[in-house]
Amino acid sequence: MADLLIEFFCEEIPARMQARAEADLARLLGDALKGAGLAWDTLEPFSGPRRLGLAVSGLPLKTEAVREELKGPRHNAPEQAIQGFLNKVTGNASPIELAAVAGLEVGQSLELNGFSYRVEDTGKGAVIFATRETPGRDTAQVLKTALPEIARTFPWPKSMKFGEGAKAQRWVRPLHSLICLLGGEVVPVEVFGLTASNITQGHRIHGSGPFAVTGYADYAQKLNANGVILTRAERRQTILDGARAVCAKAGLELIEDEGLLDEVTGLAEQPVAVMGDMDTGFLDLPPEVITLTMRTHQKYFAVRDPKSGALAPKFVTIANQIAPDGGAAIAAGNARVLSARLSDARHFWDLDRAKGLDAMAGELSKVTFHDKLGSVAERSRRLGGLSGYLASKFGANTDLAVDLGRICKADLVSQMVYEFPELQGTMVGYYWATQGGSEHAANALRQQYKPQGPSDTVPAGALAAALAVAEKFDTLVSFFSIDEKPTGSKDPFALRRAALGVIRILELNGYNLSLRHAIGFAETNLQRRCDTEDLLAFFADRLKVHLKDEGIRHDVIDAVFVLGDDDLVRVTNKSRALQAFLDAPDGAALLAGYRRAANILSAEEKKGFDLSAALAEVQGDDASSLLSRIAETASAPEELALVTAIGNAEAAAQAALTTENFSAAMSALAQLRGPVDAFFEAVVVNDKDPIVRRNRLVLLSRIRAAADAVADFSRLEG
Repeated sequence: MADLLIEFFCEEIPARMQARAEADLARLLGDALKGAGLAWDTLEPFSGPRRLGLAVSGLPLKTEAVREELKGPRHNAPEQAIQGFLNKVTGNASPIELAAVAGLEVGQSLELNGFSYRVEDTGKGAVIFATRETPGRDTAQVLKTALPEIARTFPWPKSMKFGEGAKAQRWVRPLHSLICLLGGEVVPVEVFGLTASNITQGHRIHGSGPFAVTGYADYAQKLNANGVILTRAERRQTILDGARAVCAKAGLELIEDEGLLDEVTGLAEQPVAVMGDMDTGFLDLPPEVITLTMRTHQKYFAVRDPKSGALAPKFVTIANQIAPDGGAAIAAGNARVLSARLSDARHFWDLDRAKGLDAMAGELSKVTFHDKLGSVAERSRRLGGLSGYLASKFGANTDLAVDLGRICKADLVSQMVYEFPELQGTMVGYYWATQGGSEHAANALRQQYKPQGPSDTVPAGALAAALAVAEKFDTLVSFFSIDEKPTGSKDPFALRRAALGVIRILELNGYNLSLRHAIGFAETNLQRRCDTEDLLAFFADRLKVHLKDEGIRHDVIDAVFVLGDDDLVRVTNKSRALQAFLDAPDGAALLAGYRRAANILSAEEKKGFDLSAALAEVQGDDASSLLSRIAETASAPEELALVTAIGNAEAAAQAALTTENFSAAMSALAQLRGPVDAFFEAVVVNDKDPIVRRNRLVLLSRIRAAADAVADFSRLEG
């Protein structure tokens, strides 16, 4: 067994491409090795600004020889069949080979051109067998074939062409050298005219020039000595620890940013955290503008005062060197660049405030929301009406919600959002506040897109919730009305996320809302119809996804939803109660009893039993007397007990459902478990007396009806 080291050394690889390139290289080389019949102990990729590679341990120096036995036709089969078999074995058998093999008798064998043939009696006739052996290949030869192909077809998101002729490259950046070491020996693989060696280079500043390596351990140690932290995980931790340390030293707190941390991990081979000063005159800008300027343009981390939570006039930059002056010059230079960027941001801020929200909103008619759905101005009018409608349901100020809904998209034409698209929805809140609007309303505007994913928080407060639900509901109804629904893994308008956002907002705040009524209101606003049942089913599917982590089964949600309740909060609460009921012994037993009753009824109906007619006969003109009329013919105490239990359970469950006490409704059903079990144990339903038989079948229908009043038990699995 041997270790393998591969390194592609090139100009700077974009940081956003490095992690994916690691995974792609591991996959491609792993597939090539497995395809050659090679296994290994570990395969670890690595990447950095100037290198991409991997280390493999426990790799055989040669593939195993393969012995393969092939079963052919009968020995007296037509020559055409035998010829086809020989072609499969050898590639192209000659007439001499055909004659020799066709002439074999049972028990005879023949060695011919490296293949072994025999005729064997299998008990079902004499059959020709062929044995062929494929010798093992040197792993070095496998690499010589695989690496050039991997390099030629490597799936960089963007690549460039360099050089001409045999040295022409198509790689992310110009490739300077290649290492391919197997068991400490160089495998002279040739890629883009470069021949692999054991030579690499360290850090541009801290490195001492090209150096030779003998294997992965030596490679990693010498890179470290030459100013390079090799793995992404180690560089990432170094950056995080360093940034936290310089902040703690200054009595401040790092504003951690996972996305930025991943990016700067790919920018520095020797990352060093340096704290710089920001001009305090820019602190009157919205904090999101400051942090986004730092993040987007300069790759700086923002810093806050841990006591007040406010932004501090500092930043942390990640240098790619250990500076002799401790980073003072780096910090000063970065501070000057940041001031220039923030000056641009202040210019946009001043222009937008001078223009005002009303003027911005007036330009929304020039912005298309969707070719089939009109302009953003038209959508804003819809959002105003829908926000007001939802505010009335959630207990917020209706008039204010209408005003905010109509203005909430105005910042789409602002200078600031043009520069920083990530700030849409955020800036409109600040512009509202600078025009004298309340901070309460401004905060609601800033939350209109929440939640933007499963890890995001939901809007806080009824006004913010009304705006956020309006945003998502209008999106759903609009795109369903033009039949732009998600298909498979494709969801270009993020409709699944929108529906899940509505569910989370309603559920976490306990807002009761009829989806049908809300859809109808949105349709009127839109002046287009959508398939309401289709959209309700879509919400049901998203609810299943949302509740899956709680252990709520999909069939439980179906059993509740099918009753026609379109209030997501009620459906969710009832689904939780039903799941808890089914998880308990009483629930599981009652479900079995329900199924037994339903199966008997179904079987009898197929034989001609008319349940509707039977119900009419038993209850006569007074539906409330149904159970008492059944009791009149009851001959077994278990039957009478079940009649009483059903009456009590129905009354208790209905009272509990009226007050939305779903746990109490399930508890009422649980009281049926014992009487139902006892009834089936002691009573024969198909009695010889037709009246008794009829009444007992009707009694079974009451078991079914009592359960189905809470949920459709026929949809429950297990």
